[in-house]
Amino acid sequence: MTFAAKKIALKTRKQVFGEMLGNNASLFQGEGFEFAELREYIYGDDVRKIDWKTTAKLRKPYVKIYHEERELNVVVSTMMGGSTWFGTRRPKSEYMAELLAILGFSAVKNSDLFTHMLYADRLYRSSKPSKKIFAVHRELEEALEFDPLGKVSDFAGWTDTLYRRVKKKALMFLISDFVGEVDLRLLSRKHDLFVLIVRDRFEEHPGSLGYLRLVDPESGESFEGDINEGVMKEYKKALLANDRRLYRHLRKNGIRYAKLYTDEEPFAKLIKRMR
Repeated sequence: MTFAAKKIALKTRKQVFGEMLGNNASLFQGEGFEFAELREYIYGDDVRKIDWKTTAKLRKPYVKIYHEERELNVVVSTMMGGSTWFGTRRPKSEYMAELLAILGFSAVKNSDLFTHMLYADRLYRSSKPSKKIFAVHRELEEALEFDPLGKVSDFAGWTDTLYRRVKKKALMFLISDFVGEVDLRLLSRKHDLFVLIVRDRFEEHPGSLGYLRLVDPESGESFEGDINEGVMKEYKKALLANDRRLYRHLRKNGIRYAKLYTDEEPFAKLIKRMR
């Protein structure tokens, strides 16, 4: 393993195996799929679990309750297009690799099956399901060595590939900066999704940069001009609109999500959001 991979692996293994003791068997608690019973809907229940036939017959909303499965199928998929190369403190792609390691080690600790799928403009890597620690090490190293420059984030191809290739129902983590149109409706019907949005704070709150030349890390196209307050205002407006569409889409389809910034400690943030 490279030095960078060893450093992240040691850090994340210590966090997952060292601090998660006692009743905290895993970072995530499995969404069971074995049917147990029907009960009347309680405020706060997941609307996706409503049994509409029973609800129509009894004229009261009822939900299906499931037993927690002993073994989860944990799939972590990273979208590493050219935009993930950016970062002021550390590249977003490196931060995404650390999230991958945390989730992978947590799956292994809980004796769950772990799979990693790396995508950009196409599928670059799809590992076999494993419960071994070395599998997490290998996928971490592959993610860190991957060069995102010049690769356009194909969100449509990403979701289509995941839908076709992941046959067994999974607890699926999608990691990306999610700048662009994404449709997760089909995936959310087949799998239990958790979206992790990785951003650098400078992306969302840039200042006036003056006259300079910029290069798009995905297309390679360049722009030269005055990046003044007016330009930045339009940029922020476009990014805000992108995020509002994304959040609306995730909430509408009952998809859990969290936004993480590259200057935050990923393990602590995941514990907070997933508990």
